[in-house]
Amino acid sequence: MSDTTIRSRQPSVRRLPLAAPLRLARPSDMWFKPALSVVVATAVPDLLLLASGRLDLVMYTMAGSLCALYGHNLPYARRARAVAGVIVSMVIGMAISLVAASLTGSTAVLIAVGALLAAGQKMLCDATRIGPPGPVIFTFVTSAALFSPQHLAQVPGHLALTLAAGVISWLVTVGPATIRREGPERRATARALDAAAAYVTDPGHRTRRAAVAAVHAAWQALLAAGRPTPVRRALERLVVHAEAALAGGGLGASSIAPAVAPAPAPAPASDPEQLRAWARQTRARGPVPTPPPAPGTSDELFGIDAERAARSAGNRRDARRALLRSLAPGSPLFPIGARALIGCALAGYVSQAAGVGRPYWAIVTAASLYQANVTLSWNRALQRTLGNLLGVLVFAAVLPVSRTGPLALVGFCLFFGFAAEALITRNYWLGSIAVTPMALLVLEFGGTHPAGELIGDRVLDTVIGAGVGILAAMLVTNRRAAGRLEKALAATDRARAHAVHALAAPQPTPAALDAARRRLTGSLVELREADDAAAGEWWQRALPQEQVLAAERAGHRTLAATATRQGLIAPAQENGVV
Repeated sequence: MSDTTIRSRQPSVRRLPLAAPLRLARPSDMWFKPALSVVVATAVPDLLLLASGRLDLVMYTMAGSLCALYGHNLPYARRARAVAGVIVSMVIGMAISLVAASLTGSTAVLIAVGALLAAGQKMLCDATRIGPPGPVIFTFVTSAALFSPQHLAQVPGHLALTLAAGVISWLVTVGPATIRREGPERRATARALDAAAAYVTDPGHRTRRAAVAAVHAAWQALLAAGRPTPVRRALERLVVHAEAALAGGGLGASSIAPAVAPAPAPAPASDPEQLRAWARQTRARGPVPTPPPAPGTSDELFGIDAERAARSAGNRRDARRALLRSLAPGSPLFPIGARALIGCALAGYVSQAAGVGRPYWAIVTAASLYQANVTLSWNRALQRTLGNLLGVLVFAAVLPVSRTGPLALVGFCLFFGFAAEALITRNYWLGSIAVTPMALLVLEFGGTHPAGELIGDRVLDTVIGAGVGILAAMLVTNRRAAGRLEKALAATDRARAHAVHALAAPQPTPAALDAARRRLTGSLVELREADDAAAGEWWQRALPQEQVLAAERAGHRTLAATATRQGLIAPAQENGVV
């Protein structure tokens, strides 16, 4: 960025919200999928262990069973690889923890290993963008294993149990492909249609950003799904309609961006009720709706096929390179990893000093806080603390019943596993009310513990982990957030210039226009993510928010002009500049 960049004056320390982080949201449109998956993946090994009288081994199978929570937003072809990677990562993490637990009984050393694992798991999950539930499951399982008595000779057998349960998780998460193989793409397309309808109903930068992100995610899902099928072709045509509605919304006159083409007026296809009706049909189990092709659909699909062919050539090699860059010391993720390392280590040592014998829950609590910036980490600290404290009360209520027999204990664990996924999309604190008793009940498989000790240690660890964790987030600076935003801004400017150049060509090919538009869309999504992350960060230079707003407006108008040139929407009377 040049020295002439216009920057906003912002305080280094921002006001932290209290009520907003606790408000309930609408549940996810697919909450039941991870909920049912984790119940099935947990029930099978638990019942086998119950039948064989070895429920003391549940902790090792649960490590593999919890892998069933991942990948539900991904197309099945990509999900199979992603969940396999999750299982391998889980086995490696468990191996490190179990070997460390068998070699030393020093709590201080185990805390250091747990903090290093938590930091590495945080960076790896962020770099791969594996999505919810993120690194917290890895940290929960591996930290608990660190403080479980272990002999080195037992490690291979325990890892075999984790791997076997992981295989069951893989089958559970990938198995539905035999029934409805385009299910993830259908849901992504429905979200794009709903987001486009929301933008047409209420045009504005917020709804436009959400629609651009949803349409981009739908295209990414379709590109990652594998070879085109008749259903995927129909979904691609629906995404073209969503894109046409988004482009047809227009932003009105603006003096920020240079003129490259007339701004389009809303197209007849931009009927929000029709878009929502298509979304409902797409989510349903019936056939995908087949509306008349939007103008330019054949050109759009030609561009998609060209991009799919280009991606297949070096996709995995490029993904590996991007992953290595994300984990390098110069990566924007590095300060977040440093926060996790310092915060988890300090939380563990403070908990140990407070008299907690196995302070793994303090490590897990601190690790769960670290989000993209300080403000989001503060929100998570509030949610985690409230949810855990209420969850302890639930545990105290159900503990006597769970001790009536092993089947009751298994049943409660399955119930709370389902409830956690059912509630957590409403708000993290609500899901934590179910996660906390489940985590405490898992300890009961290895033998009964004094209820007062369990409850007291959990409350103390929660308070220490949340307090020390958020303190580390505030003190460990992330000045790279502003640098990431500036790089994203420069990339957006380059992508827009490339799109303008493609528009200016006398006879641009559909593939060239489509590639330019998709590159610009991806850069706008990255710019929004970088701006959101930097906006909640402390101790950094002021952000170029005026330029971010200008780049977003110009980029969205160029996207509309590209759609017009491709024939996705009909050109209208000039009513502004693009």
